Amino acid sequence: MSNSSLVNYTRISPNQYGKRNHKIDTVTIHCIVGQCSVETLGSVFASSSREASSNYGIGYDGRIGMYVAEDCASWCSSSYSNDQRAVTIEVASDTFEPYKVKDAAYKALIKLLVDICKRNGIKKLVWSTSKNNRVNHLNGCNMTVHRDYANKSCPGDYLYNLHGQIAKEVNAQLGSLTATESKPSVIYRVKSGGTWLPAVKNLEDYAGLKGKAITDVAIKVTNGKIKYRVHVKGGDWLPFVTGYNTADYINGYAGNGKPIDMIQVIYTTPADLKKSKGAYRAKYRASAKKKEYGSYQYDNDKTGNMKGYVGTKGKALDRFQITLSK
Repeated sequence: MSNSSLVNYTRISPNQYGKRNHKIDTVTIHCIVGQCSVETLGSVFASSSREASSNYGIGYDGRIGMYVAEDCASWCSSSYSNDQRAVTIEVASDTFEPYKVKDAAYKALIKLLVDICKRNGIKKLVWSTSKNNRVNHLNGCNMTVHRDYANKSCPGDYLYNLHGQIAKEVNAQLGSLTATESKPSVIYRVKSGGTWLPAVKNLEDYAGLKGKAITDVAIKVTNGKIKYRVHVKGGDWLPFVTGYNTADYINGYAGNGKPIDMIQVIYTTPADLKKSKGAYRAKYRASAKKKEYGSYQYDNDKTGNMKGYVGTKGKALDRFQITLSK
């Protein structure tokens, strides 16, 4: 069993179980609760009194450290059985909720996970929001979290809420995603807490951070045309945009850096697809800060209980989901 060639720093910790008794088939991502370097984390794990370790650690700058060789089990997850089968990874994070990680650390995490999967024969990562699926490895689930086994928030809401996206990014590089789709997909992302969050596809996850106001939205489709606009809390509706480029403040995204309280999206099905598959509409919903999701909206339809948009004037949105539906 080999170790990752991506490692920049090695300091083996005495805090470990030794050789594994289970094949590696799982990954467990943790947050460090500190924007530290791999050297600092190595010093922490070097102390026997700490009684903790991980196979790998990722510093705030994206450098990767190794503290327990992959063929050995770390003391990381508060679960002997999980640590025997999982490669554990600590990621440098903020010291406060939602324990956000820096972009460099996130990118390094994706690279490391791809490398781990390739070397250990893990064909795809499968995430589930069900704790029962995770701890019992049901329905192919092979991603677990520390909060499954202890009264902890680890890996923090930031990384926890990104697990679905992490699986998608890793699987795309592993080649385990289908090459063709029966209908176009919607890819979207939002800006929250001053940062553009990673892109989300369809309803496989949501865009946003619970409790943090969305200030900007970018949406695109793999086929067809989409236009969208947002209403700024305390302000007005901004013009429709059709692009998807966070560097283009005119037509690349909707928003002006202020909290958004309403969103409207309209999708146009290409003629050939409409003829072969029928017409699709944008199906989307949103939640006000720390509230439950509202009902689904279809395009700008105002029939039934639909208003032509999602959201409520004066109440900032924190999460958003969209897909296409007939």
